[in-house]
Amino acid sequence: MNASELLANTLSPDAHTREDATQKLESASRENFPAYVLMLASELVNEASPPHVRNAAGLALKNSLSAREIARQTEYANRWLALDEGTKNKVKQDALMALASPAGKVGTVAAQVVSAIAAVELPQGQWMDVISILLGFVSDQSNTSLRVATLQAIGFTCEALQNKPEILSMRSNEILTAVIHGARKEEPSQEVQLAAIQALLNSLEFVRDNFEREGERNYIMQVVCEATQNPSGPVQVGAFECLVKIMSLYYDKMNYYMERALFGLTVMGMKHSEPEIALQAIEFWSTVCELETELAWEASEANEYGEVPENESKFFAKIAMPEIVPVLLDLLTHQDEDADEDEWDVSKAAATCLGLLAQAVQDTIVAAVIPFIEANIRATDWHLREAAVMTFGSILDGPDPNVLTPLVNQALPILIDMMADENVHVKDTVAWTLGRICDLLISTIQPDVHLHPLISALVAGLQDNPRIAANCCWALMNLADQLGYVEGDDPETFNQPSPLSPYYEGVVQALLRLTETATSEGQHRTAAYEAITSFVTHATLDTIPVVQNTAVTILMRMEQLLGMQNQIVGADDRNNWNDLMSNFCAVITSVIRKLNDGIQPLADRIMTLILQLINAAGKTSTLLEDAFLVVGALSAALEQRFAPYINAFLPHLYPALKAHEDTQLCTVAVGIIGDISRALGDQTAQFSGAFMNVLLENLQSDVLNRNVKISILSCFGDIAMAIGPAFEPYLGATMGVLRQAGAVQPNPLDIDLVEYVSLLRDGILEAYTGIVAGFKNTPKVELLLPHVPSMLELCQRCLADSERTENTIKLAVGLIGDLADAFPNGQIKQYLLAEWIASELRMKSRVSPETKKTVRWAREMVKRATA
Repeated sequence: MNASELLANTLSPDAHTREDATQKLESASRENFPAYVLMLASELVNEASPPHVRNAAGLALKNSLSAREIARQTEYANRWLALDEGTKNKVKQDALMALASPAGKVGTVAAQVVSAIAAVELPQGQWMDVISILLGFVSDQSNTSLRVATLQAIGFTCEALQNKPEILSMRSNEILTAVIHGARKEEPSQEVQLAAIQALLNSLEFVRDNFEREGERNYIMQVVCEATQNPSGPVQVGAFECLVKIMSLYYDKMNYYMERALFGLTVMGMKHSEPEIALQAIEFWSTVCELETELAWEASEANEYGEVPENESKFFAKIAMPEIVPVLLDLLTHQDEDADEDEWDVSKAAATCLGLLAQAVQDTIVAAVIPFIEANIRATDWHLREAAVMTFGSILDGPDPNVLTPLVNQALPILIDMMADENVHVKDTVAWTLGRICDLLISTIQPDVHLHPLISALVAGLQDNPRIAANCCWALMNLADQLGYVEGDDPETFNQPSPLSPYYEGVVQALLRLTETATSEGQHRTAAYEAITSFVTHATLDTIPVVQNTAVTILMRMEQLLGMQNQIVGADDRNNWNDLMSNFCAVITSVIRKLNDGIQPLADRIMTLILQLINAAGKTSTLLEDAFLVVGALSAALEQRFAPYINAFLPHLYPALKAHEDTQLCTVAVGIIGDISRALGDQTAQFSGAFMNVLLENLQSDVLNRNVKISILSCFGDIAMAIGPAFEPYLGATMGVLRQAGAVQPNPLDIDLVEYVSLLRDGILEAYTGIVAGFKNTPKVELLLPHVPSMLELCQRCLADSERTENTIKLAVGLIGDLADAFPNGQIKQYLLAEWIASELRMKSRVSPETKKTVRWAREMVKRATA
């Protein structure tokens, strides 16, 4: 079979033919990669070949150069770079020639190939003349197809190199000139204008220098603003997209343009009859509101520290509010009755924008929207009723709660009644708004006045359509989270009934019923289980029987579901089964945390089911994580009584610890070792050899994510604290690893690395703290003496760091105190008398009362140890 037949077959409607052709192409690429790319390139450039075959060749070529996963992308890049120059040059030449093809989408596919090669070669300092070649093509006025495809190639290349702006910024002047030239209103071809506007969108990151220069900035803004008035719809959409991105990148330069053009253009744009254009114009104001909310937060932070904020808000949203609010309110009434719930449309975009506007302008939004709400909340047209409720729900986050409280008090009875509205869209928005009130303004809900009608309406809503039911679940969950007892509160409050106590049994039963109805699929089933989990978490003493009964119900359901796994057919069934099991695990974990050692009578049953679940889960890592979290909670609740389950569980834990490529699963598995060590205390010693070996081995892995390694370091502390002096065999190796890790110094310009090193140091401090606590007050404490200098050196380094976090201060000062407490008789006096320790323990910086307490305690310990 020749190449063009094979490529045509990859597009065949027959699945068997398609798979066969795809496999043959893949094996050709593995057997002889140079011949494979040459074959595809010559097919792409062959004008005698049908366009669909040429497109298939181009896509196969692009896919051999670029991939989403980083590891595969690196492998593809290396494979390409290893080709001989002759092959690479021939492929590039063919791809560049194909840009000029008048046929179908061939030019666009060729543009993707050119950008895929450029994205691999430019970072290596190769194919440095590609931009010059493309710029030459753009200026060829005689060939419109070539200009369109070339502008696309420039745009795709800019997009592919977004994260490496330095590579293209040297050519930014030429790129910008070519792109702006194509986007001008004088350009005769709308196709060229569209390709140019899209290329401009992708190049905005690279043209910072040009935006600094007023003359150039004015010209760019003029061309983009004119393009918003282009007769072509797609060009207008692209121009508004550019304005959104320009605003997010160059906010501080926008004052002049806002006054002269952007206010008017975007308000007109929001009113446009073409939804795509209106959506981008709304997005523009959403972006302004997000930026200004962020700037207001930065200003209040700076104010708190007596500093001047780095960037000042221009208050565009506040100034424009009288103009944009009426437009947004009108757009809210343009709901599409038949729209799919996940479909983004103008009314949803307007609601989102209104919510962001409320955050940006705060109290001033209230007076601007109240007349609209009052005029429409009882309207006969459902569009107006729904828009009024949506407006009310959207402004609840931003204004001062004291301003909103009287309005909510007035609205609550009306909203509760509207849960019986005949229109499902209205009911859906009412349920969401009630959920927002429960979440953000719980103080407005007076238990004796509102709770009974509110809970009755929400429980009735559980029987409505899935979306309304899901919103009712969310509202009930918020009620429990905001009104219920919270762990860490005064124990007395746990012994007192909560305002929700009388409703506990009824609500939980209704939620459990909802989760077992036949139509109960996916999202709203999960929402119901999340609500049950919240009610369990916030239960008080009088509602503990409800928690116990819930546990028994869920365990019965788990048993039934485990018995059904042989009946699973296909991926949908499997996903459904996995989701349900995850929900069950979440509820059981919260039950265990709530009942604590009261879970003992159910412990055998829980562990039996969890071990069956782990076996059934196979390699489904999210399910394994959920199962492990149940085990972690159970070990914390039972403490030493968890011992009988260890030997059955450990064979399942080790494979997860060795799944280095699965960051999340590995992190949870490391956490479980910490949980088990804390639970079993000195009984951990019999397992500690196996634990330490696998953890030390993991630290050597090149594949394991570096953040998991931080968890491993603090886990060393958990093991040492549990087994005390029995940690001696691992002390040398552990201290060596910790010392080495503590010496890592970040490049201050690499923000990710700075953040990582800060977390790494916290992990090391936690490890040292556990080790010192394990050996303190035992005859073996002297073993720590040789390691004291390196531990204190790390404390000094952490405390001297200007970017240190409160957690780091607490850990470092705590460790100094622990060391002083471990050696009270002057053995480390010479280290503790260092000037830096005295000055750190006189700490004047603002810290929480918790940290102050640690500092005071450490000061006492040091005083005693140096007396």
